[in-house]
Amino acid sequence: MKKPLLTTLSLCLAMVSGFAQENFSIDSLMAKMTLEEKIGQMNQLVGNILTGSIANSGIEAKISAGQVGSILNARGESVAAMQKIAVEQTRLGIPLVFGLDVIHGYETCFPIPLAMASSWNLETITEACQVAGQEASRDGIAWTFTPMCDIARDPRWGRIAEGAGEDPYLGGEIAAAQVRGFQGNLDKPTDIAACVKHFALYGAPQAGRDYNTVDMSRIAMYNYYFSPYKAAVEAGVGSAMSSFNVVDGIPATANKWLMTDVLRNQWGFDGFVVTDYTAISEMIDHGMGDLQQVSALALKAGIDMDMVADGFIGTLEKSLQEGKITEEDIDKACRRILEAKYKLGLFENPYKYCNVDRPKNDIFTAENRAAARDIAAETFVLLKNEGNLLPLQRKGRIALIGPLADTKANMPGTWSVAAVSERYKSLYEGMKDAVGDKGEVLYAKGCNLCYDATLEANATMFGREMRDPRSPQQLTAEALGVAQRADVIVFAGGESSEFSGESSSRSNIDLPDAQLDLLKALKKTGKPIVMLNFAGRSTVMNWENDNLPAILQVWFAQQA
Repeated sequence: MKKPLLTTLSLCLAMVSGFAQENFSIDSLMAKMTLEEKIGQMNQLVGNILTGSIANSGIEAKISAGQVGSILNARGESVAAMQKIAVEQTRLGIPLVFGLDVIHGYETCFPIPLAMASSWNLETITEACQVAGQEASRDGIAWTFTPMCDIARDPRWGRIAEGAGEDPYLGGEIAAAQVRGFQGNLDKPTDIAACVKHFALYGAPQAGRDYNTVDMSRIAMYNYYFSPYKAAVEAGVGSAMSSFNVVDGIPATANKWLMTDVLRNQWGFDGFVVTDYTAISEMIDHGMGDLQQVSALALKAGIDMDMVADGFIGTLEKSLQEGKITEEDIDKACRRILEAKYKLGLFENPYKYCNVDRPKNDIFTAENRAAARDIAAETFVLLKNEGNLLPLQRKGRIALIGPLADTKANMPGTWSVAAVSERYKSLYEGMKDAVGDKGEVLYAKGCNLCYDATLEANATMFGREMRDPRSPQQLTAEALGVAQRADVIVFAGGESSEFSGESSSRSNIDLPDAQLDLLKALKKTGKPIVMLNFAGRSTVMNWENDNLPAILQVWFAQQA
């Protein structure tokens, strides 16, 4: 009978026990490594969860050939299987480190980081990261690409949702709280490595357009934008990620002043630096040279790991032969990665994060869901409340209307990679539970997110389609009928998950046209209206402020 994978892995620990002996050191390991093995440690491939355009093939063969040091976007039993290959089928048995974007929760989803910043509660933020790291670690993940420390002052930029907003001091305090939450002391199987990103200045692109040029003075850099990154470094963050944008006209990934002079020499950062997704190869579009040239530039600048661009693995050996880099450059990068794995305890126990019995008992627990609900409540912002309309009473008839009132599929918020939306309740379901038999909740969708079907489709990624095929006139008529029967109207609208996030900048951050037209029609009923504004950014609500008695900013908060 074939042994279960976990049993096999446990038996295999003896094969790598030499790493746990007292005489083990990074020096002794590196002395045994070939040039190809060192470069392999600097190469990261993408697993079976796609969050970008790259899909690697033949991963198992590349791992067994010693050409991989890290895997991005894999979870569960696939992690254990790939780790087994690295430990058993490579010459030196060096373990892999597995990373995933655990941005605001794992399967238990917390509010987006911008919402968490609105709580002003550092203990709450640390707790949320502890829970997220706890769940991710039980599914094979040892490394998360958080915190995002980019100061953002243009709400048109979509990734404002992932950071703490515009204030350098608050951003720094939150960055440190996130590092503490995820990493702890890196001595428990629930502690995972954090990664400060995107270094640097990614949140200040011209015109709020993602990936656009950043141009600013050193005074602005040091006084307004650098503080949160530095705070994460001072909190002991284990890794850093280079940004896509240019700094002083040079792409950050090739900017030695940024990666070495500032990060390491001025701030004392002693972890390793990974690029953002294909950032090395994207420097070709900046006119910095071909893949070999940009890879050498990145290494010389201080980059240690290449995220899925195949730049280091494909060109560094040739660059070394041609004298464009030195073996010392490669050794420095390889050493930093090996040191990170050592700090995580992967040399002592490569399967530390591979216990396949843990997820079913420790992920999406009742305790974690209760914590998420409590934390979400702290993030809501009451923008307006004329006549103390809120809180609503659990009696009478409440008309719940709007495109986000009865949807689960599109409400976790951006970068909710591991969330299983079907497990959550919609707002409509939650309100019915809260009201119980003391009152009645009436529902009508009222409109789609916007009139433009293409725009809506582009803003509902990962299959989260939610468009109603009925005409705007039919939807409005149904909503008005429901409103007439109610004592108060609760309008659930704003942005869907993917209206904000990466590559989701908006030139117009007013309420989408279809929703504003519906609100104007509902206003004519004379019924009091409470607006629940779902958003991943601060939005323009001039008409709403002038015409509605109560507005509550709820960001993205699901009820689990």
